[in-house]
Amino acid sequence: MKIGLIGLNQTGKTTVFDLLTGKNESESYSAGKGSANIGSCVVPDERIDFLSRLYNPKKTTYAKIELTDIMGFGASVDGQNSGAARFLNDVRPCDALIHVLRAFESDDVMHDAGSIDPARDLEAVETEMLFADLEMIEKRIGRIKSGKKITKENEKEIELLERCFEWLEKGGSILDMELTDEERLFTRSFAFLTEKPRLAVANLGEAEWETKRWANQKELRTMCAKLKIPLTELCVDMELEISRLPQEDKQIFMADLDITQPGVATLTKAAYSLLGLISFITVGEDEVRAWTIKNGTIAKKAGGKIHTDIERGFIRAEVVKYKDLRELGAMAKVKEKGLFRLEGKEYVVIDGDIINFRFNV
Repeated sequence: MKIGLIGLNQTGKTTVFDLLTGKNESESYSAGKGSANIGSCVVPDERIDFLSRLYNPKKTTYAKIELTDIMGFGASVDGQNSGAARFLNDVRPCDALIHVLRAFESDDVMHDAGSIDPARDLEAVETEMLFADLEMIEKRIGRIKSGKKITKENEKEIELLERCFEWLEKGGSILDMELTDEERLFTRSFAFLTEKPRLAVANLGEAEWETKRWANQKELRTMCAKLKIPLTELCVDMELEISRLPQEDKQIFMADLDITQPGVATLTKAAYSLLGLISFITVGEDEVRAWTIKNGTIAKKAGGKIHTDIERGFIRAEVVKYKDLRELGAMAKVKEKGLFRLEGKEYVVIDGDIINFRFNV
């Protein structure tokens, strides 16, 4: 899973990257360098924490998200106006996008537009991506029509692309179009920017966090609702400072600042929900591990996530619900209560399932 962090310059995008990855890129980051920061983020999971304490394994492995901190939208590269093209190229390989929107006031960090308006900033980036999709469609249709022969497959493609073009012209996104499974598979081959799931993060200052009020707050919420983009509010600088405290101090500061869960957990949970992802878990003395799969994945396919031999030689899945093991405290007690189940290959895996796969190859 690759998530791109996007936004205008001076929004705190790289600070979000530092918060999620534990790096310090913002200390040396130059908006005009023309290259994206790449890193990975461990997905916090209290279930893995508990199971690791229970089994005391040699290795504990959490789920991970790959992050790309993409150059600020509108930035120039080496003094040239190629920044927009580089921005779009870096965005296209991502599975999902997080818009980082500036909602904090600062006399030290000026906004390029001269004022704080996260709704305006979101619209600017969304509009650029929409125009990029329109341009791609026009070019593709033009190439087909300029060919020597137009096949029936070409005609179907043109018909679908023209529908997409019309939808985008009305301000829609490819993600929200009603398409058949076959059509959706086809549109994904184009990596349309407006087909990518998006999440918005309003980056607040401490003053805005304390008052829960910031410039154009209502307008941003209205726009996100219209575009069907989930909105999360964070004070990223404050979250980053807390993340670097000793563990025993973190809870104290979070309680004082009315933070119910760390920003890393907030964002990763939102990203999982955005992409329709869940985790199943394998446990043992060697390793406790979270495995990321799409919601609705059947047991046989989930086994293939671990190894292709498991999917190929699948016999059955031994399934225990995390909440049952948590409540009873031992696998033996789970079995005594009759809560240990055997499931077939068509069993739909549920988030938090603890699974041992039986297979033969």
